[in-house]
Amino acid sequence: MEQFEDKLHQDLHQFLLSMKEVDEHLPECLDVEDKWEEIAKAYIPDGIREFQDFPSASLGWMMYIGMAVAKMWDTEWDIYSKIHDLYAYMRDKRGYDSMDEYIREDVLLLQGVDYTVLEKVTGECASRVYNALMHQHIEPGTKEAFDAYVSCLHQLYLFGAAMQLNRMGYHMTKM
Repeated sequence: MEQFEDKLHQDLHQFLLSMKEVDEHLPECLDVEDKWEEIAKAYIPDGIREFQDFPSASLGWMMYIGMAVAKMWDTEWDIYSKIHDLYAYMRDKRGYDSMDEYIREDVLLLQGVDYTVLEKVTGECASRVYNALMHQHIEPGTKEAFDAYVSCLHQLYLFGAAMQLNRMGYHMTKM
């Protein structure tokens, strides 16, 4: 599964680099990365339930969550880091189905072209990851399928955070 996740990482990195959404060297933000496991555990029951009918949403929502956590880290981490279930906090604002809109509008404060561009980029990333997952030919309902799904979510979360950090001006460049 590690090879699969590495392949996802490389594909997303190259795609987002070509869109100028991330830098060659990705930013590191341990506070955001440390929230991954807690968020994943809370998200997975909803994500798996939605995956069958709405795979792109099930995957893409995690990218939005990564963006939101990065934005929260940049603004008021001393408050947000203490929220017991950050995923439920975001989901419960408008419900699972509208979580993407909540994050774009109320967390990232996007409007107009920026709102639409982010929707398209996130949708393309989710589609790429879904396509890579389907090409693994893993039997649904198996531990291997679960592990592959979690690998997909993990990379989308990390790249969502990296994109948002980049958009906020955090660039990892040689000095």
